Amino acid sequence: MKLSKWRTFAEIFAVATRLGFTSFGGPAAHLGYFHEEYVRRRKWLDEKSYADLVALCQFLPGPASSQVGIGIGIMRGGIWGGIVAFLGFTFPSAVALMIFALILKNANLEDGGWIHGLKIVAVAVVANAIRDMAHKLTPDRRRKLIAVGSLVITLLWQSAFSQVVVILMAAVIGFLFYKNKKNFQQMSIHVPISSRFAIICLLLFFSLLFTLPLLKSLTSSHWIGMIDSFYRAGALVFGGGHVVLPLLEREFVPAGLLSEEKFLAGYGAAQAVPGPLFTFAAYIGAAMSGWTGGMVATAAIFLPAFLLIFGTLPFWGKLRSNPNINGALLGVNAAVVGMLISAFYQPIWTSSILQPIDFAFAAILFSMLAYWKIAPWIIVLTGALGGTFLSIL
Repeated sequence: MKLSKWRTFAEIFAVATRLGFTSFGGPAAHLGYFHEEYVRRRKWLDEKSYADLVALCQFLPGPASSQVGIGIGIMRGGIWGGIVAFLGFTFPSAVALMIFALILKNANLEDGGWIHGLKIVAVAVVANAIRDMAHKLTPDRRRKLIAVGSLVITLLWQSAFSQVVVILMAAVIGFLFYKNKKNFQQMSIHVPISSRFAIICLLLFFSLLFTLPLLKSLTSSHWIGMIDSFYRAGALVFGGGHVVLPLLEREFVPAGLLSEEKFLAGYGAAQAVPGPLFTFAAYIGAAMSGWTGGMVATAAIFLPAFLLIFGTLPFWGKLRSNPNINGALLGVNAAVVGMLISAFYQPIWTSSILQPIDFAFAAILFSMLAYWKIAPWIIVLTGALGGTFLSIL
């Protein structure tokens, strides 16, 4: 490989790593950081290309901000550039959450008041996500109806299949309701990926989605089961990291692989670290199976994002102008709101708001986050300190 290529990879990794250490605030904030760094400062791509890339990643399931980062890496340095950009942006938060999981596991601290405080932080964070997403994704009565249907089904039928069924039903209903809603915006992204490689990635994406559950049922391998659970979560989540909560909770908590207290404590801690919220998988993997589990979980939950961004970039222009695809996506996005409300009630609310003072504290944290726009890491610190104080009252 030419020296210039290595220099390009080193530059991509250095910039992405700095963003991985400093990008607090969730997916929307990440996109702002990316725009400032990659478009305004370094001019690696223009405004139109960046907007097109963001539109594609909002269209796909998975972690939108991570996929944007991968896409920028691809446009700058090809396939390996995308991998390098992902590693730099992801490893700071993944390592931090694995360390937290191991400390929590070895010190047996999950019964502390500060843990209950982190659980209340999760209430405030998810409530704020619901508020923002409902405003954007359910603006009319039809989409509100889809969201309510999604809420009812996922709340009453809690299984690994309910989310898949809801997403498919919502796509069909969205197609029927909004099939004439057109988008004529043109595509300006040019990427060094062949159509053949893209098709292979898409075939691999769907093959793993259907064969991993089969392998899980045919074997008793702990690792196959873990890979299947995290891969399926990464492949089916629309709407960002907060929506991955119900999928992961229903995979690991009812089976006894992780206690509800540790699960929600980790979710609260994930708000305090920069980078993608999907690295919450690193915490779960490490809590169950140490460092190896954390790395396997991280690789499995992000693999669908890679396969989808590699597989769709060359074809995004045609997909984006298809009104049928746009209509199905509107339905899926509305269903995401209902799924998130379902997860907000069970397990978040039911295991965190146990008495009136918990509700009062959650209301304060929500106001700090939603109305006063205080940084998430301050919310987390306030939640941990407040939980400790409440435990000694």
